[in-house]
Amino acid sequence: MVRVFCILLFCPLVASSVTLSLTDIAPRVRAHHPALKAARLSIDEARGRQLGAGRLSNPTLDTSFQNESRVSPRTTVFGIDQSFPLTKRLSLEKQLTGQLVTAAEHEVHDVERRYIAVARSLAVKLLALDQQRTLRQQQTALAQKLADFAKDRAKVGELSPLDAAQAQVDGQRLLLEARRLEIEAVSLRGELKPMLGLKPQDTLALSGQLPSLALPPSQAWQKRADYQLSQTRIEATQTEAALAKAKRIPDVSAGFFASREQQDTTPVHTERTGFVGFRFSIPLPFWNRNQGEIAEKAASAERARLESEALAVQITGEADTARREMEANAGLVSDTRDKLLPLVIEQTSKLEKAYESGQSDLLTVLRAREQRVQLEAAALDAIRDFHLAKIRYESAIGQP
Repeated sequence: MVRVFCILLFCPLVASSVTLSLTDIAPRVRAHHPALKAARLSIDEARGRQLGAGRLSNPTLDTSFQNESRVSPRTTVFGIDQSFPLTKRLSLEKQLTGQLVTAAEHEVHDVERRYIAVARSLAVKLLALDQQRTLRQQQTALAQKLADFAKDRAKVGELSPLDAAQAQVDGQRLLLEARRLEIEAVSLRGELKPMLGLKPQDTLALSGQLPSLALPPSQAWQKRADYQLSQTRIEATQTEAALAKAKRIPDVSAGFFASREQQDTTPVHTERTGFVGFRFSIPLPFWNRNQGEIAEKAASAERARLESEALAVQITGEADTARREMEANAGLVSDTRDKLLPLVIEQTSKLEKAYESGQSDLLTVLRAREQRVQLEAAALDAIRDFHLAKIRYESAIGQP
C-alpha cells in the first residue's frame, strides 16, 4: 500500500521529453495551449445562449377564489394568458445569437492565430540560437588551435608569450559568448513550454533547421479571423439595431379564463352557474418607443463598420511591411554569404598562414577572425529575421 502511494505521489513529478519540428508547433499549440482550452468554452457559452433565444415567454396561469357571502356567491376563476410579439422580435433574437456564436468562433480562431505566431517565433529564435552556438563552437575550436600554436611557438622563443596569452583570451571570449547564448535559449524555452502544454520539468528539443529563404506567394487576407470577426460584428450590430426597432411595439397578451359560481339558495337547493371568456391586452406605447436603444444600436453599427475599415488598413500595412522585411533580409543574406563572407574567409586564411610563417602579427589575425565571426553571425541573424518576418506575414494574412 505504501509503495502504491509513493508511486501515485511522484508520478506527476516525472519529467517527459518532447522533440518537435518547426512544423509541429502550430498543431501542438492548438491542442495543448491552456488558454485556448479556456477560450473555446466561450463558443459553448454562445451556443447555450442561442438555445434560449427566440422563444415565446412562458404562459401565466391565474386562479382566484372567493367564498360565499350574503351578497355574493362562491366564485372560482381560472385563467391562462400568453404574450405574443407583433413584430419579428423572436426571429431577430434567434438570428442575433447565431451571429454571436459565429463571432465567438472567429474570436477563438484569432486567439489561436496570435498564440501560434508567438510560439513559432520563439521556435525560430531557438533554432537560430542553435546555429549561433554551432558557429561559436567552430570558432572556439579554431581559436584554441591558434592558441595552441602560439603557445608552442612561445615555448621555443619564436613568438612572444603575450601573443599566446592573447590567443587564450580570445578563446575564452568565444566560450563566454556561447554560454550567453545558452542562457538566452533557456529563457526562450521557458517561455515556449507553457504554450505547448509542457511542464517546467519537461525537456523540450527542436529538431531540424530553419528552412530555406523562400518568399511565400501573395495571398488574400480577408479570411483572417479578426477581420471575419469584425464583419460578423457589423452584421450583429445591424441585427441589434433592427431588434431595437422591433421593441418599439411591446408584446400583446391574450388568454382564456373560466369562472364557476355556486350559491346556496335554500338549505336543500344550490344554484350553480359558470362562464368562459377571452381577454386581450394591448400595451399603448405612448411615452416610451425605445428611442434611446435605437439610437445607441445605430451608433454601435456605425462604429463597427469604421473599426472594420481601420482593421483592414492595419492588416494590409502589417502584411506589406512583413513582406518588405523578408525581401530585405533575404537580400542581406545573399550579399553577406555570396559576396562578402568568401572574401573575408579567404583573407583570414591568408593572414593565419602569414602569422604561422612570421609575416603577420597576432592582433591582425584576431581582428580578421572577429570580422568573420561578426559576418557569419549577422548572416544567421538575417536568416532568423527573415523567418520571423515570414511568420508575421503569414499571421497577417491569417495563415499561421
